[in-house]
Amino acid sequence: MTEETGAKPPTVTPVRVVIALCLVAPFVAMLWVSSYAKVDPTFIGIPFFYWYQMLWVLISTALTMIAYKLWQRDQRARKGGASA
Repeated sequence: MTEETGAKPPTVTPVRVVIALCLVAPFVAMLWVSSYAKVDPTFIGIPFFYWYQMLWVLISTALTMIAYKLWQRDQRARKGGASA
């Protein structure tokens, strides 16, 4: 539809907002130290401070993967390729 009119697709789209949120969430979670600077609850003897950060390593990996896949799909859609 945009190719027929010669108009460029919008730069800010809902998909790109989701991508940005996926990439920003780990930074916000780790920079808000007062939310996890405590000992309890412990998990298998590990203080909350440590296991919370390790959990965010896994969450960050998943969110980065989701952001990458969404970005690929967005780029294919902008170039007129198949989406998915």
